Amino acid sequence: MEPIVEKATINDAEEMHQLINYFAGKDEMLPRALSDIYESIRDYLVVRQGGRVTGCAALHVMWSDLAEVKSVAVAEDSQRQGIGSGLVEACLSEARLLGLPTVFCLTYKPAFFQRFGFSEVDKMELPRKVWTECYHCSKFPDCDEVALICNLEMPAATE
Repeated sequence: MEPIVEKATINDAEEMHQLINYFAGKDEMLPRALSDIYESIRDYLVVRQGGRVTGCAALHVMWSDLAEVKSVAVAEDSQRQGIGSGLVEACLSEARLLGLPTVFCLTYKPAFFQRFGFSEVDKMELPRKVWTECYHCSKFPDCDEVALICNLEMPAATE
């Protein structure tokens, strides 16, 4: 059964925070403050199973031509069920609907994103990200995440 991807609600924020920071504690992703999740709740998508959030991801618009897929996390007991794939595909679909030609991510798991058409780039090719968010990160300038970019095929215009 395909996972059902839905927009996150305020009630999902604490579970998403725990999920993201669980993996951040294992150095598999960067942590997120609960306040950041609340502030950007509209960016987030979730998969809920059995009354709990088992996966989340966010599509954050950076500019008119660029968005970031971030905070992709799936509970360990729910992995390998298509949840992460469903979340990333939903983010890419939303980016296309918004008319965004390019999506990027910073990750410790590049092979996962490469399955969706992302390819590795130098972080300096993403100056809006580096100088707005990365600059404030404790790992800056020695970031060890891999930058990947995906150029989206836009749907044909209809008249």
